[in-house]
Parts: sequence; C-alpha cells; structure tokens
Amino acid sequence: MIGGNKREVTEGNFEQEKVVGVFSAKVVAINPTIEQFKSLLGIELKEDSKATDYLSENKDGNTTLRVDVWLEDVTTSESEHPRRIKKSFFLEDKERENKDGTKKQYINNIGVCTWAEDESDFPKWFKERDYRQAFVGEEKLYGFIRTWLGALDYKDSETVLSLDWKKLMKGNVKDLKDQLDGEFCTNVLALATIKTVEKTNDAGETEIKEYQSIYDEFLPAYYMKNFKTIDYDNSRTQELLKTKSSKELKPVERFVVNITGEYGCKEYYSLKELHTYNPGDNLVSSNAPLAEEDDDY
Repeated sequence: MIGGNKREVTEGNFEQEKVVGVFSAKVVAINPTIEQFKSLLGIELKEDSKATDYLSENKDGNTTLRVDVWLEDVTTSESEHPRRIKKSFFLEDKERENKDGTKKQYINNIGVCTWAEDESDFPKWFKERDYRQAFVGEEKLYGFIRTWLGALDYKDSETVLSLDWKKLMKGNVKDLKDQLDGEFCTNVLALATIKTVEKTNDAGETEIKEYQSIYDEFLPAYYMKNFKTIDYDNSRTQELLKTKSSKELKPVERFVVNITGEYGCKEYYSLKELHTYNPGDNLVSSNAPLAEEDDDY
C-alpha cells in the first residue's frame, strides 16, 4: 500500500555513450514488458533476451526479484534519443540479519530501516509506526522509493509506504508502476558510474568489461544546484566534510561522505555534472558485482 497526504511545497534502439557524474532524472519505466521496452524505451529486444526475466531462484533456493528502474536524464528528454540508464535493485525472499546472527534488520511502514538485537532496543521514533523484519534488498529499494516519491509527507501519521512482499515475490510490481507520473513522484538526483567486471572468454582468456551503472543512493533533484556550485571531487572538500559529525552534515554532504568513504562507491565515479566517460581516467578496477549485466539489446 502506498498512500497518505501530499507534502506541502514551500518553495517555488540507440547505443548511448557511457557517462559518469550526477544528473537529474525522471523515472520512466519499472520492470517493463517486452512491449513496453519498444513503446516506452524504443528498444527492440533480441529473441533470446533475458531482460524481462525478473524472477529467479538463487543457489540457496530462495526466490529473488530484480526491480529494474529506468531513469531518464531530464536534460535530454526533448531530444530524439533521450539518455536512459537502468538501475537494478535485487530482492531475496530471506529475512535480513548480520553475519553472526546477533542483529536483525527491521523496516517500518514508511520504508525506514533500523538494526537491533531485540525489539526492545528500537529507537522511540521507530516504534511509533507499524514495523516488521526486513527482507534482503529492501533497504536500498525503499531508500530509492522514498526519494522518488518525495511529494509524500512522511511526517504525517496517515502516510504509508509499504509494498506487499508476497506479491513482489510473484513478480508483481503493479503498486510501483502505478506511481509513474503520479501525484507523489518527483525527479531524483542520481550518480552515473562505471562498473568494471572480469570475464573469461571462449578461449579461456580474461577480459575486462565495463558497464554503465548507477550508485545505490539518491537525492532529491533540487540538490543539483549544489553540484553546480561546489567541487565535491576536490579531495580537500571531501576531507573537510569528513571532519563534521553526522548531525552536522546536510543531506547532500552526507551523500558525498557516503560515496567517498571507506565503504562507499566501489565503481568508477565523478561528483561533477554528467559528462562523457573517458576510460583513460579509470585507473583502478572495481570488485566484481553480485550480478553481471546482460547485453540484451
């Protein structure tokens, strides 16, 4: 279920080049069908394409769902070939806990997560809403949804952002698709990255493949103004931000700190406005991803 009161606003088939950087994006499709690939995205899939095989089963026998969100660079929306990049979220039908099993992750009915050894350890603000144990992958997906549906008033007690897990594990993402161009959706700020993967070819040789990717975290699109005026790629700027406490950081600053920190983005990125990717600038390869991209179109 997704619903509540709208937040009051107080302030006024084409092969694309690889890009890196931040950009303002509109969500144009979620888990498109074969027909929607052609009608919405202008992509003709190959006959053997697995692009719409969203449901699968992993090695542990658990059902998994890939949620593909297609983002359109709003500066190209009126062009003949709008730039569109896919961001995939991976869900697993398995409740999430830490490696040693001492803590579990929980999620409330507006998509906010917390970790705890016991439910008595919950922060007061978390217990004020309905909650349950979270499943693998939900934190990242809901983090995106909360930003995308930025017109929802999450402080209102009547607001609900909770997807039916059983329906999701059957591949049903209708509740998300229904939000496309809806009253709650807003543009998001996304970070385009390059994922580097080692693959073995038919001759047994190792090849390096590079894929267009999107970082896991998002911001409201109005933060683009910050990236136009501040050079967050500057190492001195980054170090200054890291001297601040978490409470002192503004949302855009926390975004930068998360990306540039020890556990941040492992792919090649730039914190400047979106620009053409130069392979010569990418001196360090990232770790192999959990799921490789498919050349389906």
